[in-house]
Amino acid sequence: MLVIDNHTHVISADTERYPLAPIGGRQSEWSQARPVDIDGLLRALDDAGIAKAVVVQASTVYGHDNRYVVEAVRAHPDRFIGVYSIDALAPDAVERIRYWQAEGLSGFRLFTTGTTMPGQADWLGHEDSYPAWAHAEEHDIPVCLQMTMQGLPALRELLKRFPGVRVLLDHCARPDLSDGRPYRNAEDLFAMAAFPGVHLKLTHRALEAADKGSSVPAEFVADLVAAYGANRVAWGSNFPAAEGTPADLLAQARKAASGLARADQELIFGGTSAAFYTPAERAGGPRG
Repeated sequence: MLVIDNHTHVISADTERYPLAPIGGRQSEWSQARPVDIDGLLRALDDAGIAKAVVVQASTVYGHDNRYVVEAVRAHPDRFIGVYSIDALAPDAVERIRYWQAEGLSGFRLFTTGTTMPGQADWLGHEDSYPAWAHAEEHDIPVCLQMTMQGLPALRELLKRFPGVRVLLDHCARPDLSDGRPYRNAEDLFAMAAFPGVHLKLTHRALEAADKGSSVPAEFVADLVAAYGANRVAWGSNFPAAEGTPADLLAQARKAASGLARADQELIFGGTSAAFYTPAERAGGPRG
């Protein structure tokens, strides 16, 4: 099975070349405690038998300075796909999208919550961001969203305005699953399946949420696939933000998905990511 990790980060030891500029003004604790550079990420992927990884900009370290992600992709284009961060409200947002795409990166991320920015930022869906969304729709540029469930109403309105945009929700938008089936606390997440461009990133955060209260991880994964289809669910380790190795985190996800059909597992652990970020792959398969 080809495995692609949809969510990793890299942190350089060279703070002169890559100075700190975290969104929110405070560096994340995980990036201070468990920094992993490009070579370290490659070793960890090799140890886990992971063929490729999406390197997502470490927004709580470098903000919108995506140069270290560019370095990773240029050094190992056969192993890495790069996702950059932008300020969608900035007057030059479209210019910055064009710039980072030209640098070899494959889609942008909007950071509206996180360990250094708890809660849901209220700017998601602001009209000043419309040019960035329109550009993404016109040019088929994927959008990765770090958000909470509280941001889903704003996302729904954006997707009504820009229905052709493909989005990927980090950590499944951090749902509360503790009530178990039928997940009434997370019904908005399942309702988003009605928008064909919405994809979900299945990470340790979502799986840990699915292991609380009355919830069971295997049931949650099965219900996600039933609602969205496996071609709209992609596994990501969140290494090194997540504690543990990619091998450990992959094993956790494989256990939760073990009851699925082999074809669905192949999509979740590789096929969905390949199609989401690779136009040639997407042309040959279903568009989520």
